Amino acid sequence: MIQNHPVYTVRNECQDCCKCLRHCPVKAIKVQDGRAEVMARRCIGCGRCVLECPGRAKRIRSDVDKAASLLSAGKQVFVSLAPSWRSFFDCGEAALIARLKGLGVSEVSETALSAQDVSIQTASVLRQGPPGLYVSSACPVIVDFIKLYKPRFARNVVPLASPALTHAWALKKLRGEDVEVVFVGPCVGKKNEADRRPDLLSAALTFQELEDWLSLTERPAATDRNFSFFPARASEGAQYPLEGGMNETLRRIGVDDDVQLVSISTIEAFEKALDHLDPADMRRKIFVEALACPGGCIAGPFAGSKKSVFRKMNDILDNMTYRETIPETPDFRLPADHESLGLNVPSFTAEEMQGALNRIGKYSDEDEKNCSGCGFSTCRELAQALLNGYAEPSMCVSYMRQLAARKAAVMLRVMPSALVMVDRELNIMEVNEAFIRMFAKDAPGTGWNAPEDFVGEPVGEWLEFAHLFKKVLKTGQEVQKEHVSYKKRLFDMAFFCIERNECAGALVTDVTVSESGREKIARRAREVIARNISTVQEIAGLLGEHMAETEMLLESIAEGYDVLDDEEPGED
Repeated sequence: MIQNHPVYTVRNECQDCCKCLRHCPVKAIKVQDGRAEVMARRCIGCGRCVLECPGRAKRIRSDVDKAASLLSAGKQVFVSLAPSWRSFFDCGEAALIARLKGLGVSEVSETALSAQDVSIQTASVLRQGPPGLYVSSACPVIVDFIKLYKPRFARNVVPLASPALTHAWALKKLRGEDVEVVFVGPCVGKKNEADRRPDLLSAALTFQELEDWLSLTERPAATDRNFSFFPARASEGAQYPLEGGMNETLRRIGVDDDVQLVSISTIEAFEKALDHLDPADMRRKIFVEALACPGGCIAGPFAGSKKSVFRKMNDILDNMTYRETIPETPDFRLPADHESLGLNVPSFTAEEMQGALNRIGKYSDEDEKNCSGCGFSTCRELAQALLNGYAEPSMCVSYMRQLAARKAAVMLRVMPSALVMVDRELNIMEVNEAFIRMFAKDAPGTGWNAPEDFVGEPVGEWLEFAHLFKKVLKTGQEVQKEHVSYKKRLFDMAFFCIERNECAGALVTDVTVSESGREKIARRAREVIARNISTVQEIAGLLGEHMAETEMLLESIAEGYDVLDDEEPGED
């Protein structure tokens, strides 16, 4: 279990369902020994796998201890609070700031302040730039997706740092470089930003992490102090967590008529929009406010799910104000060079790809179902993952089903016992060849030779034990019958339930030959025993006669010796 990456896997909790892989937009999941693990190098931190994992095997690294250690060390800690905080916390800003200060935080500032600066600078870039594609730098998940998976569009990201990094840099400029900035928001991707720029962000917490941390401390006593955000309350920048919120700020700032503002949510929608696109062919300026989460940051993985999206929008807009005038230049500007981080994707020959496809039972184009049951969009994507070592053949549902069916067919064919399965109406669902040999081979006029010929037929036509099938279906308990005499033969029968009230089966073994053999052996044994007893009796009789004659002889000899003993010595 590796917890140094923002998203990690608890292997013992993984249930081998691959649901995380199915929902990961970039397939940054490696399946090994039936366990799905996040590949840190390929992960963009969208957090979707954490939300989808039914066994909670996917976890988010907690940075609460890191933030708490800064306070324990006596550091001056500033909190950069994401503007979507109103959609999560059911309290006013003064109450929330009081709770944070109760932890030891020095100041609390809204990230939206720097979002406003980013919008002003973005508008300037759009005014000065040539026609083409421009992508917002606000969402770190989108930026990482481009740098890793769409590297040829990296130069189209606006060359500005995100509002979070810009805000951290601004706080350090305002209060000193020794200030430790902790970001709090609904986004997992911010943890990646903090890991890459520890000089600006010391830690990044989710709203849930902060809530858990606050729950461990006592609420501060009521105070007359009216706490407020440092250095000021944000205005239109508070719209940033809403889909289209950044574009709304650009409209208020003012952009040229040749600029088309577009809003796109989710990685899938953004990727589809980039398909077959060559920015060099564009004759207008298109600015894309791209967000990884559907509906914007208010639907982030840890934005809270107790409220509807519309309620969250209302909570944010209802507490937002607009500035009467927006400055032409930002207070703080932090440039960023979004260099490509393109993955080193190995290429494979046609022979290697076909070999991988063969491993999952795909020998022709018709075999490639592209059902996505494995989590990949196509069979060829799975084959490539197999070659990369990121997947296992067992992930192919259709292949495993075919393999299981073939194994079952072989077992049924070679099984010496007869097998029959029936449905709730006691109609045959499946039989094997042994069943045909035992019960249908001599059936007059049937002409049925294959197991499929019996499907749908009443089992009572072949076996007179329908009542036992009914009993098993009703109780779900197995019934054993041994040495049942049926049509001049002996059978051992086992009736079992496959699905209660739905499906049952019977395994029938013909023991006639074995029982006849046992009877022959027993009869021969009884004959041998009888002869042996007779012989023993004869021997005993002969021994009895010889013993009598011997006894008489010995007695006569003994009497003769007694007469000799009675005569006097010297007498003749």
